[in-house]
Amino acid sequence: MSAMNAPEPEERPQDKANVRLLRRRRERPRMTLRQRMPAEKLRKGVYLIPSLFTAGNLMCGFFSIIATFRGEYVNAALLILLANVFDGVDGYVARLTRTTSQFGVEFDSLADVVAFGVAPAILVYFWALVPWDNWGWLAAATYVVCGAARLSRFNVQAQGPAKNHFVGLPIPAAAQMITSSVILYYYLGFEGAPTRHMTFLLVIYGLAILMVSNIPYFSLKNNDMRKRHPEWMFLSGVILSTLIIAQRHIMFFTIVLLYTLSGPLLWCLSNLKHRRELRREAAKALS
Repeated sequence: MSAMNAPEPEERPQDKANVRLLRRRRERPRMTLRQRMPAEKLRKGVYLIPSLFTAGNLMCGFFSIIATFRGEYVNAALLILLANVFDGVDGYVARLTRTTSQFGVEFDSLADVVAFGVAPAILVYFWALVPWDNWGWLAAATYVVCGAARLSRFNVQAQGPAKNHFVGLPIPAAAQMITSSVILYYYLGFEGAPTRHMTFLLVIYGLAILMVSNIPYFSLKNNDMRKRHPEWMFLSGVILSTLIIAQRHIMFFTIVLLYTLSGPLLWCLSNLKHRRELRREAAKALS
């Protein structure tokens, strides 16, 4: 009885402080799959406007191959030129409308391989390289492989910081070097000249080497054309436009040729300048 009537021990403040209260776990509402997955993984479809221009680029390359098989070499060259227009417009539209995507980059590269790699190679092979037999198709195949490698390297380098120059000759410029030469030959009446066989065998190998080289080429992609420029640039543009309208065949070939040769020439000049600077530094160190 004494044990039952004994007073209960009093709770001390320290015991209350050591007690941890467990919060009741709240039940989270169920989330749908669309809410749990990132939006990029669930997003389907493509951006329509730039993809249509890229498809136009691809179709022009395909139609150029068909025209080459029919013996319509000038039409094949003009279709490659039109493909270059589509290729420039699709990138500009994608940047302007902010609809760039990884799908667009890959689709554009595949279209460029056909329009600026396969189509020009088939054109120049049937037009000028058939007499060379194995050396002819080997030169055309080398051009295609080097063009594809050039595009792959460009896609890898595009993930880094933006540059104001290309590394190696761009494949559209290489394709226009071929098409402008074909158009000029027909314009001057030299389409049957036997010299084209040797000339274009060397040209194809030269273009293939320039595409996979590390020679820098000027780029207009990162230049802001909306800002003010000197007046001489405006006057030069007017004069150039007048010459292109007056002699479009010759000027088209001249512009593409100057751009193709600009890389090696500027590279040689920069190397000579660098060597001169090293000689001056060595002379100052000795004196």
